[in-house]
Amino acid sequence: MLRADGEIYLSKNGKIAWSSVPCRARQGSPPRGRHEAVAGPTAQAAAGACDIASAFSLFITPRVEAIVLEATNREGSRRHGDAWRGMDAVDLRAYAGQLILAGVYRSRGEAAASLWDAESGRPIFRATMTLKVFYAYSSLLRFNDRETRPARRAVDKLAAVRELWDEWSARLPSLYNPGPDVTVDEQLVPFRGRCPFRQYMPSKPARYGIKAWVCCDARSSYAWKMQVYTGKPRDGPERNLGARVVFDLTEGLPRDHTVTCDNFFTSYELAQRLLADRGLALVGTVHKNKPELPPALLATKTRRVLSSAFAFTPIATLVSYLARRNRNVLLLSTLHADARLSDPATHGSVRGGREGAREEALCGTPPDDGLDPDALGPRAPAPEAPAPDNRASKRKRCQMCPSKKDRKTHTVCGRCNKYICKDCSRAYCTACANWGFVRGGTI
Repeated sequence: MLRADGEIYLSKNGKIAWSSVPCRARQGSPPRGRHEAVAGPTAQAAAGACDIASAFSLFITPRVEAIVLEATNREGSRRHGDAWRGMDAVDLRAYAGQLILAGVYRSRGEAAASLWDAESGRPIFRATMTLKVFYAYSSLLRFNDRETRPARRAVDKLAAVRELWDEWSARLPSLYNPGPDVTVDEQLVPFRGRCPFRQYMPSKPARYGIKAWVCCDARSSYAWKMQVYTGKPRDGPERNLGARVVFDLTEGLPRDHTVTCDNFFTSYELAQRLLADRGLALVGTVHKNKPELPPALLATKTRRVLSSAFAFTPIATLVSYLARRNRNVLLLSTLHADARLSDPATHGSVRGGREGAREEALCGTPPDDGLDPDALGPRAPAPEAPAPDNRASKRKRCQMCPSKKDRKTHTVCGRCNKYICKDCSRAYCTACANWGFVRGGTI
């Protein structure tokens, strides 16, 4: 029920009436601070993780190993006939362990031969298996039957790894109880090989890769549920893809959790469905082209910078934050019921980086009623002195990366003047940089 002294804003499609004042009673809002299950590993995971090997087996189960061994040995026999010795579970774990260890040593892009080199390599690789055997396993590793794959790929683009993926991803929710806040977002796994659903995303560091939708615990970043995006369906683009992804990834999530996502996913219809069908609150930024938004909150010319304007329905709160002149950011929430200030640290912990800062500003900013923006709390102090300019006028290839990566950069090292890309550099404050380079310290 809307208060009589409140102003009514109609949405662009004319179907939703927003009020300038909070509703007297919020319908179906989940309460905060209410979880019976303790966030963290489940009882099954705690009982099964006795050491490193048993913890590894919780995710890479005997069934997963059996799928890989069956497909790999079938391929080995097809190529080498009776000469194929066969891979067993011990060989598979040794091979997987070496891949993990190469990652621990940050050997991405390094030739395998250098890891096995007698002089410059690491003894553990040579002690586990020969380089020839490693190459053989790498070329023969399979996850399904290659001969029956074309028929399955006609209806499933992920046919090459579908059985393995489903078996592994089904384990994730059973091993961890998420906390009260979860996030749904996309992740690009770097990959430049042949793949029919490889994505190009210029805004991501890797740019090329396989995109996955992930539902993560906001505090621990545990991937609670995942889906691989295999591109557009054969019958045309999918409508309401973002809403479908959120609904799929939150299936099985206990009631009274809060889902945080960005404007690719957020919509008023999704917020309604999550609240009514599953008892989940939604907090997320919204695209300005959504038909459920009132035009009154999209106007920016008459508002001051850093101000917020609110609108309410019986189930949702909408806030428009003017981050800078003529640029506003919209946030929709079924968790918040009024325009009261909240602790910025709470929202900053839900989503890191850019999204966390954005929600901090939106949820911690007073309404457009003349209050001082400094009421948000203390701001980060300004630096005492500007950082040294390590940018060269000419752009050259990074001298630390392998030449095949061909990474161009303007940044040079402040000590040796080598060209370095973002991945090969580290950020330090002026005091630490002086201590490390001028006074002979070690960073």
